[in-house]
Amino acid sequence: MYRTSRDYRLAGLIVLLIGVASAAAAQMTVAQLHAEKDALKGKTVTITGEVTRVTNNVMSRNFLHLRDGTGKEGSDDVTVTSQQTAQVGDKITVTGTLGVDRDFGSGYTYPVIIEQATISKPVQQ
Repeated sequence: MYRTSRDYRLAGLIVLLIGVASAAAAQMTVAQLHAEKDALKGKTVTITGEVTRVTNNVMSRNFLHLRDGTGKEGSDDVTVTSQQTAQVGDKITVTGTLGVDRDFGSGYTYPVIIEQATISKPVQQ
């Protein structure tokens, strides 16, 4: 079969679209992050929640805690690290890489943590 440059461009576009679709992080809940942490480790995740705590400029990053009303005590929030920051009470969406059982030393360990996150305000509906 004879292939044209149009065929190759179309195939390249299809591969690009598949890559973009698989790279897009599905919206998760705090409870899902905790329940599925082993399967999600190292993957890009997205979550929307309310900022409950902010600690800026620690180890060249900002630490935020988010809650979305899911989960139970001990697994009802997620810590996020980012170069961006927000204020307590802000409702934000974050996308970053899920870390599991991260130990920063000095007693700071996190069963789940979203690292190197980008922060955006969710679209109001």
